[in-house]
Amino acid sequence: MSDITIKIKDREGVVHEVLAPTDMAMNLMEVCKAYELPVEGTCGGMAMCASCQCYVLSDHTLPEMGQDEDLMLAEAFYVEDNSRLGCQIPITPELDGLEIELAPES
Repeated sequence: MSDITIKIKDREGVVHEVLAPTDMAMNLMEVCKAYELPVEGTCGGMAMCASCQCYVLSDHTLPEMGQDEDLMLAEAFYVEDNSRLGCQIPITPELDGLEIELAPES
C-alpha cells in the first residue's frame, strides 16, 4: 500500500494534512469525505453538481480537465482560475504534497 500526503484547507481556514491511498482507485472528493471534511459529492462523482469544487494551491500537474468538468465549472459559483472538481482528480503517486482549498458552499 502506498499513501501520499495531501494538504486540504477547509472553509474555516484550517489545514488538514491527510494520507490518501494510491492503490484504491479513489479520487480527491472521496478522500475528503473519508476524513469527514465538508464535501458533499451530491452527484456521486459524475461531475454534475460542483459540490466538491476546490482550488488547487500547489503546482502539481493534474489530469487534463474533461468536457463534463469544464461545463460544470462554467455554471458553478465561486469559480477561480485554479478551480477543479475533486471527483475528477484521481489519487496517484504524482500528487504527493498536493495542496488544495475547499471552495465556499453554493
